[in-house]
Amino acid sequence: MNFVDEVTVQIKAGNGGNGCSSFRRESHVPKGGPDGGDGGKGGNVVFLVDEQLSTLMDLRFRRHLRAENGRPGLGNNKTGRSGKDIIVRVPPGSMVYDLETGDLLRDLVQPGEKYIVAKGGDGGRGNTRFATSRNRVPRRCDPGYPGVEREVRIELKILADVAVIGYPNVGKSTLIRKVSNATPRVADYPFTTLIPNLGVVAVDSSREFVMADIPGLIDGAAKGEGLGHRFLRHVERCKILLHLVEVEATRNDPLDDYRRINHELHAYSPELSRKKQLVALNKIDLYPDEETILPLKQELENQGQKLFEISGASGAGIPELLQALYEDIQPEEPPEPEGEWNPLDY
Repeated sequence: MNFVDEVTVQIKAGNGGNGCSSFRRESHVPKGGPDGGDGGKGGNVVFLVDEQLSTLMDLRFRRHLRAENGRPGLGNNKTGRSGKDIIVRVPPGSMVYDLETGDLLRDLVQPGEKYIVAKGGDGGRGNTRFATSRNRVPRRCDPGYPGVEREVRIELKILADVAVIGYPNVGKSTLIRKVSNATPRVADYPFTTLIPNLGVVAVDSSREFVMADIPGLIDGAAKGEGLGHRFLRHVERCKILLHLVEVEATRNDPLDDYRRINHELHAYSPELSRKKQLVALNKIDLYPDEETILPLKQELENQGQKLFEISGASGAGIPELLQALYEDIQPEEPPEPEGEWNPLDY
């Protein structure tokens, strides 16, 4: 499995270089003054958001990140070379926590965003800095300052507009393969999806959104049963949930399945359970009878929700579903002012 969504890393920024204590020694200059240069600055450890990444796999075996130390100052007022920064690329949605305090240091979302997670130490001052009219021969110089050292935990929450949730084997992977460029494994046994899969869904030539296929949830997922608890946090960033319910005769009652999944969402996070959902009945080509799905239809109608009936295999009903998803993820426009402002009115 190449999907890694949590790592712990020890980080050490570079120490600053020591200042130099030196004096000019030139011919015809019998009493040369101080000329010790400052030490160089230590390198920083910088996190850079790379939209080409979707996992923390690159950091799985890089548990120690150490930037270069600054070089000491030299005579003739030469400042030591600064240490090189370490640039660590992380995927969008990476959350950086201080392991000791548990505080969230930064939520890295925007591609190209940079965050200095550990700042390098400043270089020490050379003895030139301490020359005064009363102390013309200073021998003092400062040592370099230490760089920041900390242990951080990086937690990835994938960024997607729509998260597809539901029981295992209800057709989530089949649907995302049908509507996007993602290619998750599809098989006729539970838990074929072991990691979240992202796909770009094109509604038409000018409109698209990102859909995430979340591994199937089971009863007790909020308490750690199955794979659901590990991946439920990825759902938290999504704008809307697509709740996929299967209506094949061999499965449980669709209404019961719908209620059980929502119970797990609420047990994990009440805020997550309040996210807007669109409910789709999958595998409509395998309907046992209309009475099987009627209770679920009535419950959703009582909640003011529209029920979509689709087939991930044949594509029936999918265009209407994608259109509704796209419309629901658009930000709400601010209300228009009641009247236009006229400066002559004041």
